[in-house]
Amino acid sequence: MTNSIKIPTWFYVIAALAVVWNAMGVMAYINSVMISAEDFLKMPEAQQSMQKAMPSWAKAAFAVAVFAGTIGSFLLLLKKSLAMPALIVSLFAVLIQMSNFIFLMDGFNSIEQSEKIMTSMIIVVAFLLVWFANSAKTKKWIS
Repeated sequence: MTNSIKIPTWFYVIAALAVVWNAMGVMAYINSVMISAEDFLKMPEAQQSMQKAMPSWAKAAFAVAVFAGTIGSFLLLLKKSLAMPALIVSLFAVLIQMSNFIFLMDGFNSIEQSEKIMTSMIIVVAFLLVWFANSAKTKKWIS
């Protein structure tokens, strides 16, 4: 006799939303590296300055954060425990990327309130996804 664990529907809803959230991050990353010179010049001057000043290691952290987050979210949706290390890698990459933006570039003082909220949300969501994956693993929803 097998002992099956019923996984609540909201688990799949949250995992699917995590995929969408991280896929939007992938699109933001692709847009940031593929932006045309014309579109770059349309950005506010402060944003242009921040883009130019961003070191390559912070851009790499951005890429790792969104791609590891997307992979981890897909693995979560597929109920695979490998979601946990992928989401942890994503979290660390988010922290590296945001530490550059907030502390080294002093970016938090040069952005609008809505951008501050979004920056904060990115960090909080990364932490919540790691917590959620850990909770799912503890409950044996992922293996």
